[in-house]
Amino acid sequence: MLTQPVFDFNAASNIDEWRVVNDGVMGGRSKGTFDINAEGHALFSGQISLENNGGFSSVRYGFPKIDVSEKSEIIILLKGDKKAYQFRIKDNSRNYYSYIFPFSTNGDWQNIHIPLNEFYPSFRGRKLDLPKFSEASIEEIVFLIGNKKAERFELLIDKIELK
Repeated sequence: MLTQPVFDFNAASNIDEWRVVNDGVMGGRSKGTFDINAEGHALFSGQISLENNGGFSSVRYGFPKIDVSEKSEIIILLKGDKKAYQFRIKDNSRNYYSYIFPFSTNGDWQNIHIPLNEFYPSFRGRKLDLPKFSEASIEEIVFLIGNKKAERFELLIDKIELK
């Protein structure tokens, strides 16, 4: 089965549609940034602070609906810092909840394979009593870090694909 790109980063990538959302929306003090580095990879990095009930940073990308009815997984080529992250999707950007898949990074480049039917619904850190992802489309993706500790983080992202 052929893969379908969601986003393939390179030195000329336009990341204007990607937006960082930190815990400042709830009074926190965490700081995250999102840029393209010299090698052409996306770099999501920053500092998580637990001050003022904070503790997370995220980067979001909304796009016109992508049909995933014939797809079974998302594959992300990335290099992390040995910390845990979440990858989130929404079938409807207006939904209050997201579908979440936690993953760990090992310090090396790795392909993270996420079966679409393994994403579970969650809102503000609470798992919802709703079915796992079984929708026909997605229109938003999110990387989030929030490990309940103050820490620096750095996640390099090369590409995100559907298969």
